[in-house]
Amino acid sequence: MTRTVDEPELLAPGDAVDLDNCAREPIHVPGLIQPRGVLLVAREADGVLLQASANVEHHLGVAAHDLAGRPLADALGEQAARLVLDHAASVADLATRNPVALRLDRWGGSTDEMVDAVLHRPPLPAEGPGAEPVLVVELETAAGARPLTFPNTYLAVRHALRDLERAASLAELYDDAARHVRALTGFDRVMIYRFDADYNGEVVAEARRDDLNSFRGLHYPASDIPPQARALYEKNWIRLIADVDYEPQPVVPTLLPTTGAPLDLTYSTLRSVSPIHLEYLRNMGVRASMSISLLREGKLWGLIACHHYAGPHEPPYEVRTAAEFLGSTLSVRLVAQAEDERGVEVRRAEGVLAHLAADSRDESVPIGTALTRSGWLRRLVRADGAVVVAEGGIIAVGNAPDEDGCRALVAWVLGHDEDLVVTEALGRDAPDVAALAPDVAGAMGIVLPDGQVVVWVRDEVLRHVDWGGDPHNKAIAKREGDTVRLSPRKSFERWREVVRGHSAPWTADQRDVATSLRGHLVEALYLRGRKAVRATEELQRSLLPALLPDVPGWTLQSRYESAGTGLVGGDWYDALVLPSGRIALVVGDVTGHGLQAAATMGQLGTTLRAALVSTGSAVEAVARLAHVARWTLPGEVATLAVALLDPQTGVVEHVSVGHPPLLVVGPDGTTRWAGRASVPPLGLVDRAPTAEEVQVPPGGALVLYSDGLVERRGESIRDGLDRLAAVFADGPGVEVDGIVAAARDPRSADDATLLVVRRDA
Repeated sequence: MTRTVDEPELLAPGDAVDLDNCAREPIHVPGLIQPRGVLLVAREADGVLLQASANVEHHLGVAAHDLAGRPLADALGEQAARLVLDHAASVADLATRNPVALRLDRWGGSTDEMVDAVLHRPPLPAEGPGAEPVLVVELETAAGARPLTFPNTYLAVRHALRDLERAASLAELYDDAARHVRALTGFDRVMIYRFDADYNGEVVAEARRDDLNSFRGLHYPASDIPPQARALYEKNWIRLIADVDYEPQPVVPTLLPTTGAPLDLTYSTLRSVSPIHLEYLRNMGVRASMSISLLREGKLWGLIACHHYAGPHEPPYEVRTAAEFLGSTLSVRLVAQAEDERGVEVRRAEGVLAHLAADSRDESVPIGTALTRSGWLRRLVRADGAVVVAEGGIIAVGNAPDEDGCRALVAWVLGHDEDLVVTEALGRDAPDVAALAPDVAGAMGIVLPDGQVVVWVRDEVLRHVDWGGDPHNKAIAKREGDTVRLSPRKSFERWREVVRGHSAPWTADQRDVATSLRGHLVEALYLRGRKAVRATEELQRSLLPALLPDVPGWTLQSRYESAGTGLVGGDWYDALVLPSGRIALVVGDVTGHGLQAAATMGQLGTTLRAALVSTGSAVEAVARLAHVARWTLPGEVATLAVALLDPQTGVVEHVSVGHPPLLVVGPDGTTRWAGRASVPPLGLVDRAPTAEEVQVPPGGALVLYSDGLVERRGESIRDGLDRLAAVFADGPGVEVDGIVAAARDPRSADDATLLVVRRDA
């Protein structure tokens, strides 16, 4: 069998076992059985005996070492051996057809005795010589009616099944199960033992003798049942220890001849248990014990633990079978009842989630206000307070910390780089944050786009955990000789531990509903963002000229392309006829994206228009614009190209403020660039710009553009300018859409503007 990375390496046979290493004890291959029965191992193909327990001589009169290699009939008699082998040959799943009732000539000194034979096939290698099938036959005295039938199995538990079915709550279900198992098995105490996520156990119900003190509500540490023991409970549902003072009987020979390894007793009813566990039971005063597994989805959920104090106690096989049936039925009912109770809570949370989803779509108020104004947010996950950071604001409701504490919580959640962050012990997991939010014990946060966050908080829940003895105590006891080892605790007096700094745990369903809310909020924020983008687009387009001037002898074309990210930027263009008859041509680019950039673009464009009309000069208009921007738009930065075209001569007076150069195209496709910008961009300019002149020849064109048309990540701006010039290799008649497609990077995160003015030939 392959061992996984998480499983501890098991001890070698014969290694001493104590509390420090008992989690590594190979309890499935002890090489020993309990003496309340006899174990025989036969090769299934021919019935030849391979192993036998040492006590076979007492029960069957033949020494174990004498049976190896002999037929099963030499131990059981011809008729009983044939019955066992024929039964095994005809039944695939032996566990469903146990026991086989045998009449033996000799059993424990008596003659003509009825014996139960419990059969199973042990785990073996999947292939190779050791894969040869073998049959394990475990014999014990038949103490009840045989065979097991409807009247003596189902009828014995019919009333219990009725009560389990009628139970209206988990607590009632636990109590009914404990009471009926005790009545059925006769143990002094029967407990329902439930595990938490870490496999610490709690006694949630018990039925007991009147003179015994109660264990209800006591907790037991996970170390009481090591991982390998829990794994066996998941495979073999029931285990009986009829007498904790039994003398273990070795399996002879120790190694199974077909595998060369100890016999795997995972499914054995007689398997000897760990000496550590026997000592544990003795320290509790227990003389006999039986455990029945409670499983949920194949995993150990809890146990029905039965204890007897008056002396050894061995319920007959049919009683154990009935108790195991009750355990399997209780497992099914536990799942159903837990799902019913969970369903009520899930439906409640889903109703609250629907309200919050609807509120988040109310775009008349900020999303933080929409989420917190009703109280639904805290009720969604049963929190004491909540903090929402969204759309630039922070809102706290309920029992939330002050602003410093809220910001520390938000930073802690964002620092995890996960969509959902959860703790029920903030002081343990983030002590620095807990110092700023001292009243917060538990927190759960969901992370939204752009650093927006929702955090729920819970107050401390002071818990008193009553343990069955101090779980941290390992008493040192001396054994014979000079060896010293750790011993299971001997005191099982109630030991109270006060648990501080913890909130009520966040359940899996609460985590799921928080994640669902995150999905709704991401969608709502996207829709709100799209609305803002659409508003910005409308604002920007409303500020661009609806029509370009109709100038005889000239053709004007323009194109604006928004950023590939969908964000609207601050590019703009303009063209207007001035009182002097010249044509003012403008392309500008405000740094940034969004509504603020579009608003700045609108103010600059309007101011520049007024300056151009009043001054008739590119230099004076730009100087006046720079002065106004410095006083009214502090912190804003923009580049700008202004060209004044004389339509009669084709002469262009132009000014560039931090903007890429204008391009003049000849009728044959030759190109030349105007001079570079004479001053830095608006917002950084500290001196008056100077003007230059170029002339557009007949049949030529003038090209104004923003840097988003030519810039590409990872390449020089010169490469972009060369690419734009190459578009006109065949002449200036290229349509604006073709120019944009050829020159612009389709993945660009910047918007692009193009204004082309062509002169007739």
